[in-house]
Amino acid sequence: MNNTPLAPVTVIGLGLMGQALAGAFLKAGHPTTVWNRTSSKADRLVAAGARSAPTVGDALAAGPLTILCLTDYDAVYELLGPDDVDLTGTTLINLTSGSSGQAREAAEWAARRGAHYLDGAIMAIPSGIGTADAVILHSGPQQLFEAHEPTLAALGAVTHLGADHGLASLYDVAGLAMMWSVLNAWLQGTALLRTAGVDAATYAPFARQIAAGVADWLPGYAEQIDKGAFPAEVSALETDARAMEHLIEESEAVGVNAELPRLIKAMAERAIAAGHGGEQYPVLIEEFGKPHTG
Repeated sequence: MNNTPLAPVTVIGLGLMGQALAGAFLKAGHPTTVWNRTSSKADRLVAAGARSAPTVGDALAAGPLTILCLTDYDAVYELLGPDDVDLTGTTLINLTSGSSGQAREAAEWAARRGAHYLDGAIMAIPSGIGTADAVILHSGPQQLFEAHEPTLAALGAVTHLGADHGLASLYDVAGLAMMWSVLNAWLQGTALLRTAGVDAATYAPFARQIAAGVADWLPGYAEQIDKGAFPAEVSALETDARAMEHLIEESEAVGVNAELPRLIKAMAERAIAAGHGGEQYPVLIEEFGKPHTG
């Protein structure tokens, strides 16, 4: 039987997500120190066994590992930036949402202050924290991640993406792009079918099947993108563009908003005009990779 004490951890920031993070560490048996500007938000956690630190400095001094879950990166600097806050030797894991540029700047700032730093992103809702459904992404030095991985595993499925501190934020927004794109496509289809009396619940299983089928295409399409070659093995882009026009016409005919399909078709038309009409759909990566000039 292993009686080795579990590593202590500090959580700074006790919004709904921060409370979930601290709760997961407590449930896993880690000595957990918490701090929040509004101290009453720690009451439930203290009742469950956490220690509420009176100051940020006390919270940082409670152990070598501190999790940050704050409103934004400005809040990180506001709390930890004063000269009387000693970060020397501390490991900061910043799960605050932000951009990849902010993550890289924060890593440089932390290094100047003598701290070790990992940036991260939470791909879960608070109720999922502490379960296998919670995906927690980390980026920064691999050795640092591996040193604390046993502790971080209390939060869910933890993954290290690479040494670039900005990767977790980039994966985060890439995931959001997927989420909103799938939901928007479903809403477009739902709006169309509602004009014929088909409710959303009836359409949802069909839409789910389509989404799963499209997801199966991704590995092959990824291979085309990485090779920079887009042979039309399934359908040529110019054929897809004709179907896009049909979607636009149908939407307008039944009084449904056609902005989304028009946007997609405009990108396809630019690619076709550039000579890519005979290639497969992933060739549109060239359009997605360009800055908007409109």
